[in-house]
Amino acid sequence: MNTPFPEPGQTNQDTPDNDTRECFDVPYQHGILHLGTKTCVMGILNVTPDSFYDGDRYNTSENAVEHALSMVNDGADIIDVGGESTRPGALPLSETEEIKRVIPVIKLLSKRVRTPISVDTYKAKVAERAIDAGASMINDVGGLCADEKMAKVAAESHVPIVIMHKKGTPRTMQKFPIRKNAFGEIVSFFKKSISTAIDAGIDRNRIVLDPGIGFGKTVQQNLEILKRLREFKSLGFPLMVGTSRKKFIGTILDLPVQQRLYGTLATLAVAVMNGAHMVRVHDVREAVQVVTLCDAIRNS
Repeated sequence: MNTPFPEPGQTNQDTPDNDTRECFDVPYQHGILHLGTKTCVMGILNVTPDSFYDGDRYNTSENAVEHALSMVNDGADIIDVGGESTRPGALPLSETEEIKRVIPVIKLLSKRVRTPISVDTYKAKVAERAIDAGASMINDVGGLCADEKMAKVAAESHVPIVIMHKKGTPRTMQKFPIRKNAFGEIVSFFKKSISTAIDAGIDRNRIVLDPGIGFGKTVQQNLEILKRLREFKSLGFPLMVGTSRKKFIGTILDLPVQQRLYGTLATLAVAVMNGAHMVRVHDVREAVQVVTLCDAIRNS
């Protein structure tokens, strides 16, 4: 798609139905993700001791794999394996320790399922090792900016990559969020990262964008992203949204993380109705029900 990028806030006047969610076929190792008529559900598998919601629940390879199999049974289209917490205030993890956490899980899981496995990392070496172990997708929370080698790894491996926007690092992102015009800053970031990806040789049909809700944004900015999500359509790539049990939901509802399921489901419904192609969640069974109903409404 070689259409020019509209300015933030503008709609594409050449699109007959601006509410229509465009369809994309994203190839991966064992098949194709058909994004558009069906919303893809990515199940979160954190193998970390300090994640904000499920830290230390899946601290052995065996129980991590069992949880992943449960999510697949509940309808997960992708399993996203992460070894480093990116919660606000989290300290960075060494490359060696992250590899030690995620590789055994990916090796075991890839032997049990055909469901695509994503690795949630911003480190190119971790992504490379994960792909060798059986992962077929990269979820780069660094947006191709945290590690300059990541684009090369994705291009040479011919795997889909999610490019996420974030402001700062987990230690600083909520202390120094975007000051103004969050939407415009995210669009500018995406344009730069898309150019980096294509220049490195990543196929356009293997790129997914994630506006990074909760990563260096205020509560109001998170809400604005959800409300204006369809405007990212002008960039010409599928969109992933991750709101699962995040702090802005707890702030609005005055609830701890364990009680944010219903708030999460509300944000998922809004995201899908506003054009999200993928959602990243902890609670797969409930999310599948929500997106299935929203898809039925969108496709009616």
